[in-house]
Amino acid sequence: MSGLEPFGARLRRAMDERGPLCVGIDPHASLLAEWGLNDDVAGLERFSRTVVEAVADRVAVLKPQSAFFERFGSRGVAVLEKSVAEARAAGALVVMDAKRGDIGSTMAAYAESFLHKDAPLFSDALTVSPYLGYGSLSPAVALARENGAGLFVLALTSNPEGGEVQHAVRSDGRNVGATMLAHLAAENTGEEPLGSFGAVVGATLGDLSTYDLDINGPLLAPGIGAQGATPADLPGVFGAAVRNVVPNVSRGVLRHGPDAVALRDAAERFAEEIRHAVTPS
Repeated sequence: MSGLEPFGARLRRAMDERGPLCVGIDPHASLLAEWGLNDDVAGLERFSRTVVEAVADRVAVLKPQSAFFERFGSRGVAVLEKSVAEARAAGALVVMDAKRGDIGSTMAAYAESFLHKDAPLFSDALTVSPYLGYGSLSPAVALARENGAGLFVLALTSNPEGGEVQHAVRSDGRNVGATMLAHLAAENTGEEPLGSFGAVVGATLGDLSTYDLDINGPLLAPGIGAQGATPADLPGVFGAAVRNVVPNVSRGVLRHGPDAVALRDAAERFAEEIRHAVTPS
């Protein structure tokens, strides 16, 4: 065993202490340019280091998008390793946004890359795709449990294309997205104060009252800020499950760089707005 508390317990505490905000680290080329940085490894390193130093000691979660590091090859992955380690050392939980999904030994290898306590890229949680069947995630579920880590499973995503899979209706009358939520609820049965197996559910989807979002686990909610959703929208989208929502903000914070103070102030504003929106009056 890793010696770590389960991810769900650590996340609940971080959300309560720091506010329920996840800040993305998305160093895509256009954002590097906005910061006045070159689209190269040096620019990547400067960007990532600035974000981590500005907010990792005050936000609950940081979510690096692995693809934006991988595109620079091994040197980019080395920057990602360093960013993950430094963010965790500063007290932030790290959700690796890699959206891995495969079968058998390949899924097990992906899990070992991000969820084994001794892996260079060990993260507190990993985003995964279940669309080779939820059971294909079993190696990642097992390794996450063993190492005190968690998963965020794509369930109801906000991209328009997602509907053709996630809204498809099964022979039992339940759609695929709802099926994924039910699997996660089963994984989290009996866990306190919060299970470690969460869902990705878009904050831009509007009223989701026809879905049972009470999975006793976290709901990672992209869409706040540049994609159009606001903190005030969260109760209407997530209903009674809103207390377990981890809203993700990327550009809404990152566009304030490279000024570290401006990044920090933006993150704190979003955290306070979200805390106010999700706390019962």
